[in-house]
Amino acid sequence: MTNSNSHVTIHMAASLDGFIARKDGRVDWLETSDEFAKGESMDPEFVEAFLKTIDCYVMGSRTYETALRFEAQGFGWAYGDTPIFVLTSRELPRTRDTIEFYSGDLAQFVNGKLRPRFRSIWFAGGGVVSAECLRLGLADEVRYSIVPILIGEGISFFEKLDRDVALHLTEVKAYKNGMVELCYDVRGNREA
Repeated sequence: MTNSNSHVTIHMAASLDGFIARKDGRVDWLETSDEFAKGESMDPEFVEAFLKTIDCYVMGSRTYETALRFEAQGFGWAYGDTPIFVLTSRELPRTRDTIEFYSGDLAQFVNGKLRPRFRSIWFAGGGVVSAECLRLGLADEVRYSIVPILIGEGISFFEKLDRDVALHLTEVKAYKNGMVELCYDVRGNREA
């Protein structure tokens, strides 16, 4: 049975031209030196409190491998002790007890396993996973953090959407580092 209080959010940081990574998967452009004086600050206490509201993360294998690379390069593990579900059919290293791998029907997984257990479910990448989540009508919300850069080509935020998806803008925030976050409700996905 689906938890009516559960909420599925798709979130990614992307370039202004809609790419979440370069074609080779690199995200070296994510750090920005831009400054926007009128923007909000992302102080560490706010970020820490916000991250505690997320009950689990869902990501594709390439996003997981990127997180492992960041950790190996000394940037730490961005997800703390929050459960992570990696969608893959490949053998990947399991570096924490909080990581589970899944291969199979995404709708059954989200509605049958995640929604009954978790209130705040965050899809954190990649483009194929995000598009499939929308295509299947699983997402309640899309959060798009726009990094102030154009990279020209790469992996799209939503790869291979097969139809229009109506959205409703609910929030816009600009930050001091020049990043802008757009928050949209996905229209018509879940029945009341």
